[in-house]
Amino acid sequence: MTDHESESGLTRGELARVTGSNIETIRYYEKTGLLPDPPRTDAGYRIYSAAHATRLRFILRARELGFSTEDVRGLLGLEDGAAPTCAEVKERTERHLADVRTRIADLRRIEAVLAKTAARCSGADVPDCPVLDTIGSRDR
Repeated sequence: MTDHESESGLTRGELARVTGSNIETIRYYEKTGLLPDPPRTDAGYRIYSAAHATRLRFILRARELGFSTEDVRGLLGLEDGAAPTCAEVKERTERHLADVRTRIADLRRIEAVLAKTAARCSGADVPDCPVLDTIGSRDR
């Protein structure tokens, strides 16, 4: 942070810049309660602290890892008002990991079908296309 930022905090634009986020994302997380409302100056400008930046980075990283908004809420201890225990965080993470593994398996099945179908296609300027036939069929 610059001297100005550390003395008086960050504007929403500065918070977006230092976290690699955007203003609409910050507004959204404020609206949903994941990011607490910052104090305001006498002129009504929001001033964000270093704690806001740290929390926003946490939220952004958790979302980047695929955690749902509700999972992030739980990781932050907002569901019941208490900080989660390591056991609770592990359980939530393992549940999310199982979902990720299921999606990966689904994507691998899709990849196999698409690769097999594309290999059957000549790519010639002909009216019959195995790709369209496969997409249009009910067989999987």
